[in-house]
Amino acid sequence: MKLSLIKDKLHPKLYDKIDFTHLRPAQAKSVDAGLLDRKNLLVCTPTASGKTLIAEIAMVQAIYNNIGKGIYIVPLKALANEKYEYFKEKYKDLRVALSIGESDSSDAYLDRFDIIITVSEKLDSLIRHKSSFLRYVATVIVDEVHLLNDPRRGPTIEIVLTILRSVLKKTQFIALSATIGNPKELADWLGANLVMDDWRPVELQKGIYLDGDVEFY
Repeated sequence: MKLSLIKDKLHPKLYDKIDFTHLRPAQAKSVDAGLLDRKNLLVCTPTASGKTLIAEIAMVQAIYNNIGKGIYIVPLKALANEKYEYFKEKYKDLRVALSIGESDSSDAYLDRFDIIITVSEKLDSLIRHKSSFLRYVATVIVDEVHLLNDPRRGPTIEIVLTILRSVLKKTQFIALSATIGNPKELADWLGANLVMDDWRPVELQKGIYLDGDVEFY
């Protein structure tokens, strides 16, 4: 799909920041599934297939259109730092916050920011302290959502999503994963349209390594 085909649906500032001419298959499927109509999506596609841009379009579009803030939930602090640097560099006109600290507080300063990058444990704390910025959230991105099945981190993610979905009735939820065993069931639980695709930028090959040689099959 040519990016120009959806130019009229994208905010001009967002369109100008997308530096390629064609959407990847998963991105095109997400548009068809309601990405720009603020539908909830569960996107299950391989690594490097373009999932981050899907989330980015949903979140930044809502900010530029004055609908509300965006929360980007990742499983690890290192990944949170990576996403923070990415959005801070690309969207210099937006206010990007990194909230991954150990302090158990409402972090009232987050009211001033457009994008909040965080981890589920910190977001759980912010919810329990009834952080005021939450009422202004228009988009919630959940990266690596398959970790719902993780015995250690899964319960926190599930609680956070359950509370947010019950409180933020008009918020768009975008869940991302490269691997989910039960995508249809999870999509139903999230109230989301399911987007699946197996395209990847580099062909995946399998082989056996032995004594310095790899035999592909």
